[in-house]
Amino acid sequence: MRSGRRLARTALPALVAGMLGLAGAAAAAEPIVLVDALDRTVVLPRPAMRIVPIFASNTEIVAALGLADRVVGIEAYTRHPPEVLDRPLVGGRLGVSVDAVVAQRPDLVVVTPARQAAHQLVDPMERIGVPVLVLTHRTVAEVMANIRLVGRAAGVAERGEAVAARLEARVAAVAGRVAARVRPRVVMITGRVGNGLVLVARPRTYTADAIVAAGGRLALDEGLSLAQVSPEAVLRADPDVLLLAGRPEDLSELTRQPGWRDLRAVTAGRAVAVPRAEVLIPGPRTVDGIERLAGLLHPGCDREDAR
Repeated sequence: MRSGRRLARTALPALVAGMLGLAGAAAAAEPIVLVDALDRTVVLPRPAMRIVPIFASNTEIVAALGLADRVVGIEAYTRHPPEVLDRPLVGGRLGVSVDAVVAQRPDLVVVTPARQAAHQLVDPMERIGVPVLVLTHRTVAEVMANIRLVGRAAGVAERGEAVAARLEARVAAVAGRVAARVRPRVVMITGRVGNGLVLVARPRTYTADAIVAAGGRLALDEGLSLAQVSPEAVLRADPDVLLLAGRPEDLSELTRQPGWRDLRAVTAGRAVAVPRAEVLIPGPRTVDGIERLAGLLHPGCDREDAR
């Protein structure tokens, strides 16, 4: 009889532990349900462990969450972070290869609707049961939301919240420093095309949003729906600050040309080249760009804050 009681006493904790283990396993196995930028419901049976992020912005988001080891494929224009650059290429200038993506055995593909990538991947991946999360990056706030969303997809929601909150705090600090400043009129050139037109940051894009967050305002705003404008449009706008996303030598070559050299921004020494990665890749480094732009648009701002 005593041995039966002893057996019951020893068996009961083991039974309870087993039941708790089963409950924990069931909870862990609950699917992750997300809604992406196209209002699609995306269901992951478990946290994503093998991720193919298409485009540099999405790769940088995954890496910022400390998940670079989960990246199993990249596209050819990805340059950061260094630790993912040895991963297999799944696309490049001519588009994304469905076969190359599938070969990496991903349990999540993260893509942005640019260069036809979403069009090329969403349907084929859905047909074979690979979840695809489509992200858009139209504002700085949307970039932060994407960090949180990818964190949830990877099962690290708390980390995603912490990373996004730290970046938002930096943006808020910039807003506080520039709040009382007069906002200069800004043109940012993001590229040049063969027909003589230039590409500029336009309203309702994350780059324009970053300029506003840094304490500037767009000199080319009213009615601007396309990124391509004529040089004459920039000359007529005559901005207080001229920014070029690219190399200083490219800016120097441009501002030596007739018309450009007479812009008030050029004659006042307020024509500046800024790193492309900080203003043209909508990821965590966008906040570095906002801080840099704030210092350029409002000289001395950082020094005042330090005091």
